[in-house]
Amino acid sequence: MKTVTTLEELFQARSELPSPVGLVPTMGFLHEGHLILMRQAKQTCASVVVSIFVNPTQFGPGEDLESYPRDIEHDLALLEHLGVDLVWLPTPEVMYPPNYQTWVEVSDVTQPLEGSFRPGHFRGVTTVVSKLFNAVRPDVAVFGQKDAQQVAVVKQMTRDLSYPIKIDVVPIVREGDGLALSSRNTYLKKPQRKAATVLYKSLRKAEAAYLEGERRADAIRRIMTDTIAEEPLASVQYVSCADLDTLQELEMITSKALLSMAVYVGQTRLIDNWILQP
Repeated sequence: MKTVTTLEELFQARSELPSPVGLVPTMGFLHEGHLILMRQAKQTCASVVVSIFVNPTQFGPGEDLESYPRDIEHDLALLEHLGVDLVWLPTPEVMYPPNYQTWVEVSDVTQPLEGSFRPGHFRGVTTVVSKLFNAVRPDVAVFGQKDAQQVAVVKQMTRDLSYPIKIDVVPIVREGDGLALSSRNTYLKKPQRKAATVLYKSLRKAEAAYLEGERRADAIRRIMTDTIAEEPLASVQYVSCADLDTLQELEMITSKALLSMAVYVGQTRLIDNWILQP
């Protein structure tokens, strides 16, 4: 496994990799959810590149940029064991050099859900992902369904900018009790960790109602909201029942729908989602 920092080192190392090349963008502090993405890339690609970069431009004021968990040595040991070919560890100065002025913005699909509560977040995401695509030139890029809106935004950007890159999406990896794996789960104290399972419970209750014939989106949203309200340590920021592709809120569910939510458990903001299949 080769580890590089500068663009020049990356370009040289990338030129030596056999194709097809898969890219897994991460912010580090790797867990099983990340490793599943890399295993997926290894199944479909001759070479796998992993980037680790805590992207400052996707964090808003008051968010956890400085406290975001980091453990590069542990990350590199995991990647070595997994057989990753190349790891890119750019610095903020490499990604955003002095007098940096260029941004990539996707419009409609970034506006609801996370976009309505985290202004500027997706501008940071699409800018950094486009820079990763430009630098690594992968044939395949692998993302997790955990960040469902990010997946929709990256797919839209890939189509709009004509990137010759296949976007692979891997299902959410969960703990035994249903909690979606996330680097931010480390913020949870023991009682909060137990309370955090309410996100998964609310999604499963909503799915059960759907499978029993409920098609009114308001009723599905109400089930999620009411379930979360039963947990005193949890407070809803938003719940959504939206079209899977456009992320526009639905009145009636007639095709694939995305259930999603952002919930505070204590001071920790958690997101989760579930796809309803017709």
